[in-house]
Amino acid sequence: MITAAEELVSAGVTLIQYRNKTGNARVMLEQARELRRLFPSHADVESHSNAAQNAALEWATQRSVRLIMNDRADLCLAAEFDGVHVGQEDLSPEPVRKIIGPERWLGVSTHNPEQLREADLTSADYLAIGPVFATSSKERADPVVGLEGVRRARALTRKPLVAIGGITRANAASVIDAGADSVAVISDLLREPSKSAEEFFRILR
Repeated sequence: MITAAEELVSAGVTLIQYRNKTGNARVMLEQARELRRLFPSHADVESHSNAAQNAALEWATQRSVRLIMNDRADLCLAAEFDGVHVGQEDLSPEPVRKIIGPERWLGVSTHNPEQLREADLTSADYLAIGPVFATSSKERADPVVGLEGVRRARALTRKPLVAIGGITRANAASVIDAGADSVAVISDLLREPSKSAEEFFRILR
């Protein structure tokens, strides 16, 4: 996991979500803290901007990454992550916001127009819609929304919209064309993280 994250960052990835559905809290916190140690936050780098000539600062800037914790607001704070992403079965957005405060990012997964409308009324910083395509990363995946689901979601919110579920290099451009601002990817980055990430950037630029 750490090696894959390092490869992704070396390819230019600047936001990583830590998602661990089976680990216990202690293991998750250890791994999360290791990620934070390896990749300083944007805020940490900016706070040392007065040392702009420092080689260490330049190195840190190149590796600065926003780290998002999946589900667990408590672990987000403990590991000094930059935000939390919650799903429909997790703690609802406003209680999470009270825990993490106004500065950290809060993302919410939605799977249909009703959920998206409700999430749009919260203090969430961005919304996710999906699964756009069939996905193997969830045991009980919600029904596929397709590109039309992305278009409908785009019409319902002005917040940044992230497409999730089954996103690959072959279909990423079509998702952006449908109205998503960005894509969340798991499977298509795992085999060769650095090479795959670079190809995603070429496709989406």
